[in-house]
Amino acid sequence: MATRQTRSTKRPTTRKTARKAAAPRRRAATGKQDAWNDLVQAGPGTPMGRLLRKFWQPVAISKDLAAGHAMPIRVMNEDLTLYRGHSGQPYLVAQRCPHRLTLLHTGWIEGDCIRCRYHGWKFDGTGQCVEMPAENPSFPPKVKILRYPARDYAGIVFAWMGEGEAPEFPRKAELERTYGVKWASSTTWPCNWFQRIENSMDAVHVSFVHQESRFGEVLSYTVPTLSYEETEWGIRQYATRSASNVRISEFSFPNCNHIVVPTQLPQQKPGTILPWTNIFNWFVPLDDTHSAFYTARSAPVADEDARVFEGWLGGSDKYNPADHEAEIFRGIMPDDSVGDTATAMVNAQDYVVQVGQGAIADRAREWLGKSDEGVILLRKIFRREMAAIKKGRPGKTWTPRRGFARLPVPPNVPPCADPETPMAAE
Repeated sequence: MATRQTRSTKRPTTRKTARKAAAPRRRAATGKQDAWNDLVQAGPGTPMGRLLRKFWQPVAISKDLAAGHAMPIRVMNEDLTLYRGHSGQPYLVAQRCPHRLTLLHTGWIEGDCIRCRYHGWKFDGTGQCVEMPAENPSFPPKVKILRYPARDYAGIVFAWMGEGEAPEFPRKAELERTYGVKWASSTTWPCNWFQRIENSMDAVHVSFVHQESRFGEVLSYTVPTLSYEETEWGIRQYATRSASNVRISEFSFPNCNHIVVPTQLPQQKPGTILPWTNIFNWFVPLDDTHSAFYTARSAPVADEDARVFEGWLGGSDKYNPADHEAEIFRGIMPDDSVGDTATAMVNAQDYVVQVGQGAIADRAREWLGKSDEGVILLRKIFRREMAAIKKGRPGKTWTPRRGFARLPVPPNVPPCADPETPMAAE
């Protein structure tokens, strides 16, 4: 018996209809990926790049740039030339001479100008060409290169890379103490900058990542109760481990975290407790897969303690976990007495978990929980500010904190001799 054949009324699937059906899914996936990309891409013209350029950013350590010298730098996916004039003033200008495009940092510093090594074109600190030895004198005034305002502060060279007039510089009262020991340093890690600032909003990590370090022992390994509040200058984070152990950190938008930590000396006598050190950490994108960590610190110690501290700092080496990556990923950690801040182990522990996320963390695969409240808030604020930029709106007006933060320390820690009066205006 013949089988009756019927014609299907279902429209056959063609490549064209398959593409149409998949298009909404692709658009949804692309939209999600774009949202994650917005957080990690900080090059010129990107939403994050435009946002970060509204703020002063660290670009170098002051002592690494002597008067009469130049150096190449990369910051936020821009390659530039940083030089210090003979007056001591730092200048940030274009990477290359516009004549035949050779690198400007290989040239000479003359006064507060930089002269190109190739054909002698000379530029002042505003980027204006002031001399072309082989050209008509009418030519130099027509040529001007990129220039960004730069200044020294607390041992760090800061630059403002935005458009229009530079905003108020965000000074830190703790870094302007008239006593104590102050110093600055930087390291570069092979990972995106945003996973590093997310770590600043993650107080729970201290209870696990920093086990076996003196820092972790002082804070205790108890998992804290967390709370956060947005302020006029950023985010205030509370991590409560007990009634007498409430750790507060202040995150100044967009990328500076202020904390206090125990002041530690390698030869410190048992039972000796010093006033805690104020630390300001800036996390700056160099490109999408490399970030710089700039830290300025103020240890409010005096007299013999200050002399011992300064002598030890002057004779100690800077420790960068990136130089010891193979060791620390095998679990071979440095001792806490290593490095110019006696926190080598803490830095190595942070390196393992942050670089261990990958060069750029794949946030689409995360499972966030209650302990990630700070990370979620941070992302929400950044997305809000970038959305304003995309729509051509100004976004929030962030006001730098004025005066001392007076972050809490344990009851047995000696207080700092900080004045009650706010900082004087510049």
